[in-house]
Amino acid sequence: PQQAQARYGPSGVLAVNQWQEVLAGAKNLPETEQITRINDFFNRRITFLDDIEIWGKTDYWATPLETLGRGQGDCEDFSIAKYVSLRSLGVPLDKLRLVYVRAQIGGVSQAHMVLAYYPSPRAEPLILDNLIGDIRPASRRNDLFPVFSFNSEGLWVGSGPSEKAAGRATARLSRWRDLIARMRAEGIE
Repeated sequence: PQQAQARYGPSGVLAVNQWQEVLAGAKNLPETEQITRINDFFNRRITFLDDIEIWGKTDYWATPLETLGRGQGDCEDFSIAKYVSLRSLGVPLDKLRLVYVRAQIGGVSQAHMVLAYYPSPRAEPLILDNLIGDIRPASRRNDLFPVFSFNSEGLWVGSGPSEKAAGRATARLSRWRDLIARMRAEGIE
């Protein structure tokens, strides 16, 4: 809250406090309820806006503090905030992936990011998205075409659980590395 106050004023503090309340309230719930609460919180709390309008840059990955402080974010910001929130609740890393997709939006194919939650290693993922409020299995999201996915452990091509790319492929994701460094500076691990 101190960083929120210094950077975003009372509205930033309120947003961070609300986030902390949601996290505290979800701490002991089953994972399926945790993902629902986190998805709903960010989808209701954050207004979608393109990076150029928020940050004056064509592509910027905001930390959850930045997203909450501004009250605005693009698809990456929604997905990252949900990922960080679920990790802080103890959802295992191997159950979460940030997924770059091609989304059919209004008949146009656009780059988009969602968060995938895998209830078990070979299970069909559930998709947390800012475009659609409810959480749906990937098979019910015919509007999304996976390109690659990643988390703090690795990078996968496509959407299958066994398609892990070699080595520390996430090192190639400079925005991801930059985001992790900025979150650590904010006290988020």
